[in-house]
Amino acid sequence: MKTVTLLLALAGLLLGTALVGYFGFGEVAHALLAVGWTGLLAIIAYHLAGSALLGLSWHVLSPRPAPLRAFIWGRLIRDSGSELLPLSQLGGFVMGARAATLAGVGGTAATASTIVDVTLEVLGQLGYTALGLLLLARLKPDDPLIGWVALGIVAGVATVVLFIVFQRRAIGRMEELVRRVAQRWSRTAALEPQPLFREIHAIYRRPRALYLGALLHWTAWVASSVEAWLALRLMGAPIGIDAVIVIESLLYAVRSVAFAVPNAVGVQEGAYIMLGAVFGLTPEVALALSLLKRARDLVIGAPALIVWQIQESRRMLRGRARPATVPVTAPDPVDAARR
Repeated sequence: MKTVTLLLALAGLLLGTALVGYFGFGEVAHALLAVGWTGLLAIIAYHLAGSALLGLSWHVLSPRPAPLRAFIWGRLIRDSGSELLPLSQLGGFVMGARAATLAGVGGTAATASTIVDVTLEVLGQLGYTALGLLLLARLKPDDPLIGWVALGIVAGVATVVLFIVFQRRAIGRMEELVRRVAQRWSRTAALEPQPLFREIHAIYRRPRALYLGALLHWTAWVASSVEAWLALRLMGAPIGIDAVIVIESLLYAVRSVAFAVPNAVGVQEGAYIMLGAVFGLTPEVALALSLLKRARDLVIGAPALIVWQIQESRRMLRGRARPATVPVTAPDPVDAARR
C-alpha cells in the first residue's frame, strides 16, 4: 500500500512539473512573484484564521469540556500532515487526533469527534459544491459540467447518508458483536459498551452541536474562496468572487475524488488549468495560484509538524523514564491507529 501511495505521489509530482514546464516556468514564476511578500503574509494570516474556524467546528462536537486551542492545534496538524506528507487523508486524520490528545483532549474523545467532524466537513463541502453549481448554472448555463457536477453531488450525499447510518446503527451492531466475543473468551469481561462507540453516540445525541458544526464547515469552505480571490487579485487576474467560488468548489470536489493521490499533486494543478479556462483564467496564473497554495501550506505546515514531533519525542522520553506498570485500561484507539 505504501508503495502504491509513493508511486502515485511521484506520478503526480511529474505531472505537475510537466504542466509548469509546458506553460513556461518564467510565466508561472512571474505570476507567482506578483503576489509579493506582503501578499503572501496576508494570505497566510487569512488561512490561519480559517484553520481556527475549522478547529472551532471540531470543538463544538466535543460532548465534554475540552480546550479550544487543542482542537485548533489538532486541525492544523491534520491539514499539515495531509498536505505536506506523502500520506493518505486517513493519515492526516490520525495525526490530528493524536495532536489534539497531546494538547489535552481525551484519546477516545479526539478519535470519535474526528470521525463525526470529517463527516460534517464532507457535508459542508457538498453544500459548497452545490453553491458552486448554482453559480455555474447562472454564469455558464450551457456548460456541460453542470450535469456531471449535479450527479456527483447526488452520489456524494448518498454516500454521506450511508456513512452516518453506519456510525449510528451499524457501529452499534459491531459493539454487540464485540461484547459477545468478549463473553465467550472471558466470563469476567466487561459488558460496558466500547468507549469509542459510546463517544460517537454521545456526539450524535447533541443535534444542535451537529447543525452548528456543519454550518461552520460550510462557512469555512465558502470563506476559503475569498483567499483564492485575493491571491488572483494580487496576480492581476481580477475575476469575480462568484467565478472563484465555482472554480474552488469544483476543484475540491475533484480533489476528493482523487483522494488516493497524496497531496493531490498534479491533480490540483491540472484541475486549476481546466476549471480556470472556463472563466478566462490563463494556465500560467492558474498554476501560480496552485503553487502559491502549496507554498502557503509549506510555510504553515512545516513548523507545525516540527513542533508536533518535538512534543511526541518528549512524551516518549517521559514514558521511558517511568517504571513499567501493568496496564489496567483498554489501549487508546488513537495509539492503536497510529501503530
